[in-house]
Amino acid sequence: MSERWARNVLTAYRVIGTCLYPFVGTYVRYRTLKGKEDRQRRNERYGKTNIARPDGPLIWVHAASVGETTAIMPLVERLACRDITVLLTTGTMTSAKLVADHMGSHIIHQFVPLDLKPAVERFLNHWKPDLAVTCESEIWPTTIQMLGARQIPQVLVNGRLSDRSFAAWKKRSSIAEALFSNFSHVVAQSELDAERFRALGARPVTVSGNLKVDSAPPPIDKQVLARLLNEMGTRKRWAAVSTHEGEEEICAQVHKMLTVRHPDLLTIVVPRHPVRADELETMFMTHGLKVARQSRGDIIEPDTAIFMGDTIGDMGLYLRLTDIAFVGKSLVGEGGHNPLEPAMLNTAVLSGSNVQSFRDSYQRLIKNGGARLVKDREMLAGAVNFLFNNPKHLKVMIAAGLRTVLDMRGSLERTVLSLEPFIQPLLVQAQLTSAAHDDAKNQKRLRRGD
Repeated sequence: MSERWARNVLTAYRVIGTCLYPFVGTYVRYRTLKGKEDRQRRNERYGKTNIARPDGPLIWVHAASVGETTAIMPLVERLACRDITVLLTTGTMTSAKLVADHMGSHIIHQFVPLDLKPAVERFLNHWKPDLAVTCESEIWPTTIQMLGARQIPQVLVNGRLSDRSFAAWKKRSSIAEALFSNFSHVVAQSELDAERFRALGARPVTVSGNLKVDSAPPPIDKQVLARLLNEMGTRKRWAAVSTHEGEEEICAQVHKMLTVRHPDLLTIVVPRHPVRADELETMFMTHGLKVARQSRGDIIEPDTAIFMGDTIGDMGLYLRLTDIAFVGKSLVGEGGHNPLEPAMLNTAVLSGSNVQSFRDSYQRLIKNGGARLVKDREMLAGAVNFLFNNPKHLKVMIAAGLRTVLDMRGSLERTVLSLEPFIQPLLVQAQLTSAAHDDAKNQKRLRRGD
């Protein structure tokens, strides 16, 4: 595919998006009815806002969902301390709640506009960002091209490309190069990710490591933690976190297999999408398993089999309830989820083998003995049973996971260093703006005779 053909395709993408824009309201309303959009703030998806743009330079930072938002929050904190306004956009209700709970009022949060020309144009006209920073694998063609047309520097941080994403872009290499060439810098998670970005036309590309390991777990309600631990008592327990459809069924089967040897077993299930909690509770009950749900404040009684963590933004709470955590989207589904948060919260990590999206993290954990892969429910049950029966091995595995995370740290500093060439001019601009405001105030005082 030629460069000219690729640019024609991208132009057609923008034109089609513009034509569809009048009809997108139906889609947003549908998502609102499904609880996937904030009814009070859905206009933000069209690039509209009631918040005035502050004076001075502004950095637009975008993170898609909870995982990316958690990873990038320490970087946002660093930027916000530099006397530069930070506008943070996210794409989901859960990530918006995370920002509201933990970021405070020193940053501006908005829902990211739809990747349609009228919405993006309205957003950029209002906010006029001086720098755009996106996280991980957020590639939105219209937004990237419009930022490029306005000569606004774009930096992709914590960048990663899964096997599937890389293969898809590789088939459309001319389109990929037309998009990725708009990035002023790509800061990749690993050498493999860096090679993939370079192969798709990104320049320059550096490696920082994973920002997730430099982020502190969000604070938790210690009273809630104490209550849950008291209710669980000395019962054997393990957790399955960030589970997807089909994996909860496996958890129910594993629970029943393990209760033969551990009659007091409690299984903690934290679905990736809590909106599925009702259907999951019904499924567990068909297996004869009594369920307690955190969203209802249910008491964990001696005969409770499943404790469901069906609340948003409380992963740190649930991981502190156990020493063993299976990380989902790895037995059913593809790609896995990030194992670093469980490892840094002192749990032995178990996972299915479909962990392509976090290959580097898993390779490090497995090499050091902090994680183990299983291929099916029998292996999962066997691994949990082994760790229950071998507490010394469990302690060694937990220590290895934590040591791996500590050895991986430093990504935040490397990322900030990569951003410095873009931030320094904004700091000068901020100082000049402040000085101009001070001069204007002094002139007014002189005219009034103060």
